[in-house]
Amino acid sequence: MSVTVILIAINVILSLYAWNNTHIMNKWIFNPYSVNKYKQYYRFITSGFIHNDTMHLIFNMFVLWMFGKNIEYIFTTIFGSMGLIIYAAMFLLGIIVADIPTYLKHKEHAYYNALGASGGVSSILFSFVLFAPNEPLYLYGIIGLPGLVWAAIYVAYSIYMGKKGGDNINHDAHLWGGLFGIAFTIGVYPEVLILFFNQLKEFSLF
Repeated sequence: MSVTVILIAINVILSLYAWNNTHIMNKWIFNPYSVNKYKQYYRFITSGFIHNDTMHLIFNMFVLWMFGKNIEYIFTTIFGSMGLIIYAAMFLLGIIVADIPTYLKHKEHAYYNALGASGGVSSILFSFVLFAPNEPLYLYGIIGLPGLVWAAIYVAYSIYMGKKGGDNINHDAHLWGGLFGIAFTIGVYPEVLILFFNQLKEFSLF
């Protein structure tokens, strides 16, 4: 079974479990104040496998499925079976790293909470864009734009929603997770930069 399918299954199961157990939701959600005061560092991980509501879960899992299966294939092609471990590591580390700026920003705010796999999902999305910046991605099967353009829109939207706030979704994690995905991919496979810039020479908006 693919790592992508396993990650999706874990997210769905744990999200459903948390929705039906308020104690678990409160214990697993990312609360920077609790991490700082009570050293509950596990929240960096658990919060990345639970979601705010059905739409939040479906959106993240859809993006994970669309791009995760491709990155999983690319990594296994490059690294063999070790690619599965590298792929899973990028997702998990993306969740953790993406929450660090939020932790530093809100560690004294007892009522700030955030949750979702956005950091890990964004790391995979931006890793894909590095490998295929010109690949057309379709919104609702109609609007087709290169992955690089969607990535820029995604960043702008995340910055806007991060400033707006109020929905328990850590939109800042989208941005930081994406940046981590770029850095991680370059770190494990520097040759991706050559692929990226060679493809940019043929960039076309439509």
